[in-house]
Amino acid sequence: MEHHRPVMPVEALDQLLGHRSMDRNSARGGIFVDATLGLGGHTESILEASPEARVIGIDRDAEAIALAERRLARNAERFTAVHSDYRRIKEILQGIGIESVAGILADLGISSYQLDTTERGFSFRRSSDVESGIETPAPLDMRMDRTQSLTAADLVNTLGERELADLIFKYGEERASRRIARMIVASRAKSKITTTDQLANLVIRAVHQKGHWRIHPATKTFQALRIAVNRELEGLDRFVADAVDLLEPDGRLVVITFHSLEDRIIKQALRFQSGQCQCSPNQPVCICGAVRRVEVLTRKAIQPGEDEIRSNPRARSAKLRACRKLTTGQ
Repeated sequence: MEHHRPVMPVEALDQLLGHRSMDRNSARGGIFVDATLGLGGHTESILEASPEARVIGIDRDAEAIALAERRLARNAERFTAVHSDYRRIKEILQGIGIESVAGILADLGISSYQLDTTERGFSFRRSSDVESGIETPAPLDMRMDRTQSLTAADLVNTLGERELADLIFKYGEERASRRIARMIVASRAKSKITTTDQLANLVIRAVHQKGHWRIHPATKTFQALRIAVNRELEGLDRFVADAVDLLEPDGRLVVITFHSLEDRIIKQALRFQSGQCQCSPNQPVCICGAVRRVEVLTRKAIQPGEDEIRSNPRARSAKLRACRKLTTGQ
């Protein structure tokens, strides 16, 4: 856990708190929501930057919450953890008697803990027994919330070839999706695909790539399955609308995305909340109902600097977008 690094912590706090976040004398108090708590890196930054702040941390992963609570123990009186899906943010806050908040942060990336825990099945690594040193293949799981039943293995072994190809193309933007799906279906006819090793090797064979790669050939396929298993793109626009509803006047929403599919949805949702019509250019009269509720603070998405990418390569694809809730009459 000591190696966990939140992505763009300074930039996120600057947007969330509305000031140079390292200046504790100008720190803004109030209630903040870390909608994707993970191991608590961003929450820790908020609590340290703003002594008057309280943070509600939401996460689907009960194991990550337990680790975050240990990390944040010294600020336990100003921190509350909730095991739930951030897309239920309105229901969650209403359930604990909170009507509005000063800021909401959502880092939509997979957590370092999930990636580094090989038995969770998010990466290509194998599990290693510390005592024996024997490596074993990781199960093809990919669930952020291990209380849900659907796993990546279920999708790989039950979807039809066309459905599988469409999923890999849609969520992974993988051009070789049809070849990969064909290879998967042919292989599972002989025996079930149950480990990350099996799937990764099938993708390598399907795309005919051998040797060393800058990016593993199975990366896009794994991304697609992870998105599908966790329904990562569902309800993102609704989350933005609900978050804006919950913000106090001048409150901030900050969202960090890690791939183009997420970023596109968040960008369009923020534009809609800023009053920009989303109707087709061929539509003679606006029917989308866009109303100006926020000011978008990031004309272009903020991206990590070269130093951060060097020290934390997982940050390289991150994009940060933010908005400010307008007061009445602005």
